[in-house]
Amino acid sequence: MQAKPRPSRRRAYALLASAAGLATAAALASALPADAHSDKGHGHQPGRYQDVQLLSFNDLHGNLEPPSGSSGRVTELQADGTTKTVDAGGVEYLATHLRQARAGHPYSVTAAGGDMVGASPLISGLFHDEPTIEALNKLDLDVTTVGNHEFDEGAKELARLQNGGCHPTDGCYTDKKFKGADFPYLAANVLDEKTDKPILKPYWVWQKKDVKIGFIGVTLEGTPGIVSADGVKGLAFKDEVETINKYAKVLQRQGVQSIVALVHEGGLPSSSSYNYDCDSPGAGDGVSGPIVDIAKNVTPAVDALVTGHTHAAYVCTIDDPAGNPRMVTSAASFGRLYTDTTLTYDRRTGDIARTAVQSANRVVTRDVAKAPDMTGLISKWNTLAAPIGNRAIGYVSADIGNTGTESPMGDLIADAQFAYGKELDPETDLALMNPGGVRAGLTYAAKGSEGDGVVTYAEGFTVQPFANTVNLQNFTGAQLIQVLKEQVSGANAAAPKILQPSGNLTYTLDLTRTGADRVVTDSIRLDGAAIDPSATYRVATNSFLAGGGDGFTTLGQGTDDLVGTDDLAALAEYLTANSSAAAPIAPPVTNRITIVQ
Repeated sequence: MQAKPRPSRRRAYALLASAAGLATAAALASALPADAHSDKGHGHQPGRYQDVQLLSFNDLHGNLEPPSGSSGRVTELQADGTTKTVDAGGVEYLATHLRQARAGHPYSVTAAGGDMVGASPLISGLFHDEPTIEALNKLDLDVTTVGNHEFDEGAKELARLQNGGCHPTDGCYTDKKFKGADFPYLAANVLDEKTDKPILKPYWVWQKKDVKIGFIGVTLEGTPGIVSADGVKGLAFKDEVETINKYAKVLQRQGVQSIVALVHEGGLPSSSSYNYDCDSPGAGDGVSGPIVDIAKNVTPAVDALVTGHTHAAYVCTIDDPAGNPRMVTSAASFGRLYTDTTLTYDRRTGDIARTAVQSANRVVTRDVAKAPDMTGLISKWNTLAAPIGNRAIGYVSADIGNTGTESPMGDLIADAQFAYGKELDPETDLALMNPGGVRAGLTYAAKGSEGDGVVTYAEGFTVQPFANTVNLQNFTGAQLIQVLKEQVSGANAAAPKILQPSGNLTYTLDLTRTGADRVVTDSIRLDGAAIDPSATYRVATNSFLAGGGDGFTTLGQGTDDLVGTDDLAALAEYLTANSSAAAPIAPPVTNRITIVQ
């Protein structure tokens, strides 16, 4: 996923009770005394074991309002093997679900796995995510780790979100000074290069009476490769495992034996259904990706891992280095799910009785009452954003989705940037868009009073919230071929990042091959002609890619740079020029990349 500074106000002006039940249940075989799940012993004294409720979620990305389209649904596996989709998300509903879940649980802590802000819809992104921090305060979030998107605007802005104060450029948005987060952001593996110290707290200890649980927060070590260089300037990102193990020892020396790691890195489960039994094939077999190696190497002193980043839903057990199963969870994204984990605290040892750990992902359904305080918060910020967000910028004839190796939305953005590039320089030959920068699709159904098919500025902002510029660069044909090869090789070999091409570029992606050979060189055509390795081509990309982001090092080697307007302005201009109420734009046909598998 791409990260890039979000727009300031100046940029914006310039332009079911049952379904909410146990969703995925995973429990380690219990072998505890009869009072293992009670806080009372004989004579009404505290018993040996105390259940602690851990509620967690991740990758909210400022989605205060219910997300639209597929971003606002989860897939649910049915008893007969079929699946259905359930509408989910929205902080008005998330607040209600969390508050209902906490009822009857005096020992309850709420934690998050990073990317609470960044790549946010207009209601939050327009105001540098202050609305989301306010919402998280109202949600009674206790602690979160940083994710890569917490660095979209750099470490100083992250510190402001933590500590409060008005924005240094845009000032205060209301008559009240922004107070900042009343929960700690943890950044154990993010160091200031000058001091070699974490830029924020590395860990935090939750305590109620005699029960103590430590939380260590890390983001993925690879954050600099997926974030704008300006956002991580002066920072060093250290190995996740080494960092967690280091601070686990620190906590233990302080007498804290129960430890949870908040890790903004994740995995990919074998099923997209949120209630898939991740352990059914065997412990850990149901999930792949970076989190597996992390979980296998994090010290056994850590009792559970709350993860994120991949926007996937899973509740899995993965063996720790001692060979003992350990819970690893993720609650998808955008506030559609939360994870409900029971940690059984052993007062005698101060540790978690791992054999009693239970966990489940639960759906944030929209069939519960809205939390009035969240409704008021959304109304306040929507009123401030409305003059900008409600402006119509185009019309669509149907949903334009952002899923798939080649997505209609990705193609549309590439076409818009190509058209804009031709305006800047008629010699522009093609455009390439990174998939992580396409944060949503466009839906035909109206979100508000604008009418079906109308694309508002707010909806466009949700698609492209990063305030990248459209940049033009020159490359040789050989370099252009290398760029396409880098989609499936080098840093992207294990997890390909397929660039979305403008309509005049076609090629074959053969997934039966390995490495760079998956891009079939002889199939690459521009305007129907083969690429000449020695010729010069003018390529439009966004500034994130032009800086070599997402592992595309060759894109960082272009010449004759020309920097244009921001990417959302280019999209808005394209939609306005190419659509009307009488002639809306249709979703592009995704036939630019021929996929063999």
